[in-house]
Amino acid sequence: MKVFKFGGASVKDAGGVKNVLQVLEAEGTAEKLVVISAMGKMTNALEVVVNDYLQKGDFNDALQPVKEFHREIMLGLFENREHPAFVAVRQLFEALENFLRHNRSTNYDFVYDQVVIYGELLSTTIVSSYLSSCGIKNDLLDARNCICTDNTYRDAQVQWEETQAQITSLVRRENLSITQGFIGADPNNFSTTLGREGSDYTAGIFAYCLNAESVTIWKDVPGVLNADPRVFENAQLLEHISYEEAIELAFYGASVIHPKTLQPLQRKEIPLYVKSFLNPVNPGTAVKKGQPILPKIPCFIVKKNQVLISLSSLDFSFILEKNISEIFSLFHKYQIKVDLIQNSAISFSVCIDNKFNNLEKLLSHLKATFRVNYNTGVSLYTIRHFDEKAVAGLEKDKKVLLKQITRETVQLVAIP
Repeated sequence: MKVFKFGGASVKDAGGVKNVLQVLEAEGTAEKLVVISAMGKMTNALEVVVNDYLQKGDFNDALQPVKEFHREIMLGLFENREHPAFVAVRQLFEALENFLRHNRSTNYDFVYDQVVIYGELLSTTIVSSYLSSCGIKNDLLDARNCICTDNTYRDAQVQWEETQAQITSLVRRENLSITQGFIGADPNNFSTTLGREGSDYTAGIFAYCLNAESVTIWKDVPGVLNADPRVFENAQLLEHISYEEAIELAFYGASVIHPKTLQPLQRKEIPLYVKSFLNPVNPGTAVKKGQPILPKIPCFIVKKNQVLISLSSLDFSFILEKNISEIFSLFHKYQIKVDLIQNSAISFSVCIDNKFNNLEKLLSHLKATFRVNYNTGVSLYTIRHFDEKAVAGLEKDKKVLLKQITRETVQLVAIP
């Protein structure tokens, strides 16, 4: 079996969905499992629905553009306005509205997961229906029946044994299967998500459980580049890299591959390919065991909207292992992702990602024990395989607040 993953950019309009059909026809549809993300920026749009619902008590104004967006795509795909796809999509919206009307929970993370999963459910329903209308038979799988997780909403952890059993029993290997990225279900059958951009991870989970031959992620870029072309000029294609290198790049924030995706693939040495859905015949980037980065050039990564926190003891005593342990227990408590650490005798600095919006609670707790300074809205820049020219070019015109150098990597926290 081969596992394909198409992201939101590949199905952002009717033309994109038709292109998915062309890629599948060229690659063959037998023994394929295809993971599909929400269309375009629909996860963002559904986040607005969640925010309006919890803050204003109303969701209709935010939900209407979501409905119109999907209807516009369907009108570009189905000549018959009575096609069953229209009924299926309407039923999904009715189910979403029913949840929003009857839900009593004010837990943001729980509500978030019950709402945003509809982006993937809508996209796969539309794509599956379109493929069927073009004579491509396929099985539409609900990933919530396949991927079993705990109840850590917005960052659910996979229960591998249960997931393996479900995928093995539900996937008909000889067929073309269509399923959703990013989503699963907890033991109480509430929907969960695997973290933003988690559709790649879904592909890795299915590939691992199916002992797939390979995974291909279809993107709107030629493959894995040494820099984000939206931020850095003259980005170059990396022809191949090792699992280890890809994991490092993903950990530091490279957006082409989700950080968790490579772990299950590496365990079974399943190769990963990143290719362009705009030019599917091009080779893209291969990620495999033990192959060095080619070409070996500096790789630039930026994570924006980070927070730099610097702690020092109130009485100028050393910050020791016990203090650091207490600090990290707070990071865990408030779901704070730490991207960089630097410490001296009496100070400790971290660059963090506040994706769960718990910064104020964290700071309040820290201020009871430490002297706290912090900067919000900073950027974390990373250069893998750096040279002096790359570092000098990155530092130019920036106010650098922190710099850290290891054998292969330079990191800067800076105000752009």
